[in-house]
Amino acid sequence: MREQKTIGLEQLVEALRGAGETTRLRLLALLQSGDLTVKDLTQILGQSQPRVSRHLKLLVEAALIERFPEGSWVYYRPSKSPVGLTAQALLNTLNPSDSILQRDQERLAEVKSRNAETAARYFAQSAQHWDRIRSHHISERAVEKALLELVGDKPFGTLLDVGTGTGRMLELLQGHYADAVGIDSSLEMLALARANLDASKTTHAQVRFGDIFNLPVARNTFDVAVVHQVLHFLDDPARAIKETAQALRPGGRLLIVDFAPHQLEFLRNEHAHRRLGFDEAQMASWIDDAGLDLLSTTHLTPEKPRPDALTVNIWLAQDPRILIAADTMQTRSTVTSETV
Repeated sequence: MREQKTIGLEQLVEALRGAGETTRLRLLALLQSGDLTVKDLTQILGQSQPRVSRHLKLLVEAALIERFPEGSWVYYRPSKSPVGLTAQALLNTLNPSDSILQRDQERLAEVKSRNAETAARYFAQSAQHWDRIRSHHISERAVEKALLELVGDKPFGTLLDVGTGTGRMLELLQGHYADAVGIDSSLEMLALARANLDASKTTHAQVRFGDIFNLPVARNTFDVAVVHQVLHFLDDPARAIKETAQALRPGGRLLIVDFAPHQLEFLRNEHAHRRLGFDEAQMASWIDDAGLDLLSTTHLTPEKPRPDALTVNIWLAQDPRILIAADTMQTRSTVTSETV
């Protein structure tokens, strides 16, 4: 995790000047809830796009927020610079019951709800053809081969498949786990997943209806969790990673499969993608913030590049708690040996 550093007097003055306006403070407070676009923020604040963009520009210039273009969209998020962390500390002193801030949060919830409904409609319409759609974009055979290599041959106890979709990950890894749970928020997808599990005679896995941001599973329970091609549909991928990380037992592993950055805008309109892939630095930061150690990143690039071909990345992370415990035990053993 990054430690907050001190900043100079002039930096603090510039930060306070940058944040010292009602709309800009509201923007900073909203961005604490996750990445948002200009369109999102315009709908929430009820202000014109040029006005919101101007305030965002000033916040970027003051190093209070960061700007991340993704195709024709631009996302904004709080800066993790010393100035940005100082601003976040100040925001923590705001009264959450303030009527303006409360109304902003209500509108934020409405915007996210509409985005989720768009994705849900897509899932419902595409459930029967989901595997075919995925194969059109990237070779699933290559992805699955790489996943199996990362999981390894050693059996483990419990698997959590977040956003299970057709249940393919539960089928693929059925020879590795003792018990598994797949979670999805689409009833159509869950029906298809159950049918696929029945067809593959996968009897030691179950699927459940649930929210990726509030998983209906116990904390510290799973040896392995998989988030396969899910994050690009979400408004707040970082929150989903944190929620999944909390379900891992000490030493548990997390596998995230998703696209590398790309420019295929049609995926937004035709396939409800909210994000056009994820760069390595951003994913590493989210994994770190979730309290996990990033172990490796695997890049799967199509052998025959074409305009609609996508590169897939697989991030492997691990809960470090068991490693810390092991190091402590080793240190104690060494001390005892030297003492004797």
